[in-house]
Amino acid sequence: MKLITFVVPSYNSQDYLHYCIESLLCGKNDSVEILIINDGSSDDTAKIADKYALIYPETVKVIHQENAGHGGAVNAGILNAEGIYLKVVDSDDWVDTRAYLKLIEELEKIVNFPEPVDMLVSNFVYEKEAARFRKVMKFDNVFPEGKVVGWEDIGKIKVGQYLLMHSVIFRTSLLRECSLVLPEHTFYVDNLFVFQPLQYVKTMYYLNLDLYRYFIGREDQSINENIMIKRIDQQLKVNKLMVMNARIEEVESQTLRNYLYHYLEIITVVSSILLIRSKSKENIAKMKELWTFIRENDPCSYKFLRRGLLGTMLNIPGRFSRMLSVGLYKISRKAFGFN
Repeated sequence: MKLITFVVPSYNSQDYLHYCIESLLCGKNDSVEILIINDGSSDDTAKIADKYALIYPETVKVIHQENAGHGGAVNAGILNAEGIYLKVVDSDDWVDTRAYLKLIEELEKIVNFPEPVDMLVSNFVYEKEAARFRKVMKFDNVFPEGKVVGWEDIGKIKVGQYLLMHSVIFRTSLLRECSLVLPEHTFYVDNLFVFQPLQYVKTMYYLNLDLYRYFIGREDQSINENIMIKRIDQQLKVNKLMVMNARIEEVESQTLRNYLYHYLEIITVVSSILLIRSKSKENIAKMKELWTFIRENDPCSYKFLRRGLLGTMLNIPGRFSRMLSVGLYKISRKAFGFN
């Protein structure tokens, strides 16, 4: 049994897959499974992946499939993973070597704990192109370091301090137990990848390591704002699935309940702001439809979202309120370092 499976969704990744996989190969490869999902690539991604599998047959495995998008690739990884824990590493990102070796050391201890740990949390670094300074998303103010905790044992999660896919490592069996199946041919499913399993997480373990290196800033990236506006229907699809796949009021922990509400809030606000930024009458109508959808499908979440500052402003009729909402969004974007 492997300690951890790294699932690497790969689509036309020939220019950076080498760097990603090399960062995942370490001195303890017998403890690690690297599962490369070649998602219907038309470049040399398949050849590169097969070469690594040939050189490291006990560590690297490759699944070749017809293109199913990021969600379909992650689904294949969850289905086929042999590791006790699972982490998704996108093919244009990488992990820090020293932090990675420390992670393996910690996992060797964690798997021998009397009770299984559902989720590990580590820091991630925004590796933004052309940025002078790297922004590190840390969680040392939230989680006690190096011990198993529940939701009521943690500190306050600040605004903008969200548990993204880059910061979490889930117990593989938990992902299967919660029946996580991401939509295919859809961008932005990483939000569902975190949001849905979180409702099943009881125990956590924080590693104060800057493990994941999240590369942002390329013009062709899916999180580029102009591209997000073009793909707004996919953002809305994920937003609505988050509403449909959760009944947050039924979550036992008050701390987790509050966090899930805030998570849904930021995704809904981003959806709404992008619709406004498009300057399209059709998309303004889609924003109203989104809020109506939330109200009709999850009244408790709707009440929470509407009470928030941006939720209130976004639902005030008129151009001025929309301009003010966009202004606050720009300030938040600069403060937190996202696109």
